[in-house]
Amino acid sequence: MSSKGSTSTSKKRSTAKKVGIKTISKQLDDIKKQISQVIVGQKEVIEAMITAVLADSHALLEGVPGVAKTLMVRSLAKSISCDFKRIQFTPDLMPSDVTGIMAYRPETGEFYFKQGPVFTNILLSDEINRAPPKTQAAMLEAMQEKQVTIEKRTDKLPEPFLTFATQNPIEQEGTYPLPEAQIDRFAVKILVTYPEEKEEAEIVMRFTGEHDSYAKLEEIKPVLSAKEVIEIQKFVRKEVTISEELVKYIIRIVSLTRESEEVAIGASPRASLWLTIEAKASAVINGRKYVNPIDIQKVAKNVLRHRVIIKPEYEFDGTTSEIIIDRILKHTPVPNIKV
Repeated sequence: MSSKGSTSTSKKRSTAKKVGIKTISKQLDDIKKQISQVIVGQKEVIEAMITAVLADSHALLEGVPGVAKTLMVRSLAKSISCDFKRIQFTPDLMPSDVTGIMAYRPETGEFYFKQGPVFTNILLSDEINRAPPKTQAAMLEAMQEKQVTIEKRTDKLPEPFLTFATQNPIEQEGTYPLPEAQIDRFAVKILVTYPEEKEEAEIVMRFTGEHDSYAKLEEIKPVLSAKEVIEIQKFVRKEVTISEELVKYIIRIVSLTRESEEVAIGASPRASLWLTIEAKASAVINGRKYVNPIDIQKVAKNVLRHRVIIKPEYEFDGTTSEIIIDRILKHTPVPNIKV
């Protein structure tokens, strides 16, 4: 009996070691190394995506075609041993193509639920703003409640469930702007820009020979399992500390987005929640179990840029959410935190 007890204790200690900050830090470095086999540069974007995974949050990647948004999501998914599916959003995509349908089985004369691609761990919603609004809306319940309801039947999605959506700028032809209710479900909006000339030269040299970039995906080795991802997500929320002063700092930043005369709609309390969780995840990526002001400043734009809606008259004059957020971060007093 004591032998069983000691074995159980040993297992618990072993699990505790697996989610220690040093172990996590090494695993995250390994993920970055695996992704770098395929993606050249874009370090800030990749770190923001990993931060989203640790925070158990959905991320929206925006950039013009050809800047490797899809490839980055595929590379990240490949570095994690989870179920992965991709939906190519198109103008004729139906909601049932995302969530699934009640199908008829002739041999039994009964209906059964045929799961859609949303039933996965990591979902790549590619070019999400090319689908009509009703199909975009099919993602709402899945993203917010991590479940799908079809004809009074509710099915839970697997754990973890993370959506990485890509979209082209709304000025591009054939795009539909995402509804505000849906875009708010994304914890972060990450901008993917053009690579620097030196990086672009490396991309050309690396992927115009025998193997292209997608062939290189096969060389990525999984670093984390689905279970380990869940453990790290719990670690971020429960083990990483944030002081009361920094919580007030976060709330002040978010509140100021509502007070600017140039802003039609400011960030909601949901932004304060995600800013806190994303800052905790940022701390873990930097090998710490506590949040400092730099963590908050680092994730602030990604959390707030899609939640701050500028009044048309100011938008016409060139004011953007980025300008408003920069101004708020610059002028909001930073707490003097001893670390």
